[in-house]
Amino acid sequence: MKIIVPMAGRGSRLRPHTLTVPKPLIPVAGKPIVHRLVLDIAKVLGEPVDEIAFILGDPAFFGDDVVASLTELAESLGAKASIYRQDQPLGTGHAIMSAKDSLSGPAVIAYADTLIRADFNLDKDADAVIWVKQVERPEAYGVVKLNDKNQIVELVEKPEKFVSDQAVIGIYYFKDVAVLKKELQHVLDNNIINGGEYQINDGIKRMMNDGKVFVTGQVDEWMDCGNKNVTVETNSRMLGFLQDEGQELISKTVIKENTTIIAPCYIGDDVVLKNVTIGPNVSVGNGCTIENTTIKNSLVQTKTVIKNATLDNAMIGNNAIYDGNFSTISIGDYSVLE
Repeated sequence: MKIIVPMAGRGSRLRPHTLTVPKPLIPVAGKPIVHRLVLDIAKVLGEPVDEIAFILGDPAFFGDDVVASLTELAESLGAKASIYRQDQPLGTGHAIMSAKDSLSGPAVIAYADTLIRADFNLDKDADAVIWVKQVERPEAYGVVKLNDKNQIVELVEKPEKFVSDQAVIGIYYFKDVAVLKKELQHVLDNNIINGGEYQINDGIKRMMNDGKVFVTGQVDEWMDCGNKNVTVETNSRMLGFLQDEGQELISKTVIKENTTIIAPCYIGDDVVLKNVTIGPNVSVGNGCTIENTTIKNSLVQTKTVIKNATLDNAMIGNNAIYDGNFSTISIGDYSVLE
């Protein structure tokens, strides 16, 4: 089994946090988004993963440190890491075809801006599986249309009239991803463009027209990391799941003085907490110092100093310094407010 991860986008909706760190490497509950996504997919697949292909953007942004992190992730699963570059932002179909040398055999394609919680058996009798989640406002999503056999017969983007409430979440399984490769090559060769880009959906629709059987896969939870507010919310939800699973979330190297921790919280290595009330739903990365502060429902990355603050729904980057009485904030790496 292979996992294909397109992750070349710059994550503009999550700025300023993505000005210096690619969005898939932003930590949620103490672990980068893409790491959590790949590990969760590997877990529910229930079979060995032999290759993980990562599709990155500009090497100046997705540099050697990113490659090293992704290689370590793949090798932790006993898989080979293949690194590809999408040289232009020309859409989801173009991104996948940037990894065409890896497009053979059974594969999962997963876009690295979402997290899932799921427990299911993969339907390997179908030609493909598209993971979906029931949503309250289907007109805001791409949804699937099903026939009376519960097979997918159409993909509809933001339907004005009700089609279904099953939204596509951006994770797909192909029994032989080479079939998708063939259809996407046709899309590229014939310059089939939607929304100004080459789309994976156009390759999928060609597969459907050729009689390939698509079915749905259901996830228990679908969590977005598209912007600051939803990323902070996803961090809170993930902390709750990890606590329920009995995972240890607070490092033994944390130094505490006159501090109250309200679970769930993730607190990384070598964090110093003095005169702090922290939690619930807070993640703090390695090497941070927090003093004279109350903080809840927030995400703080690494090596940041926070003093004299009352924070709620805050997201603070790496190597920042914050000293003040603001509350709902979003500041990026190396920012200083004092």
